[in-house]
Amino acid sequence: MLHIGGYNYQVACGDDELDALGRLGNIVNQQIESARLMAGGLTEERQLLFAAILLADKLETAQNGAAPTPSPADYAEAAHIATIDRLTERIVAVAERLEAIS
Repeated sequence: MLHIGGYNYQVACGDDELDALGRLGNIVNQQIESARLMAGGLTEERQLLFAAILLADKLETAQNGAAPTPSPADYAEAAHIATIDRLTERIVAVAERLEAIS
């Protein structure tokens, strides 16, 4: 049984292939979750497409020995840092205004 994109799939395979299939299913599921994080509101079809593109990019990078592309987590972290920076700037501006009033 594979759990991918919120669905369970019954897949037939040999006993010797079960662990590998489970690992591969987990990788696909992780890529779908990454697609959801990077571009919320995607249809299931587009999530699968985006996950396939992410996996193809990783495969091509591995085959060419190129530097890896940033992961969705890297983009999410950068977005969080930018948000924190903007909030910090706003807090400092408010604090400066409050000091000027006092």
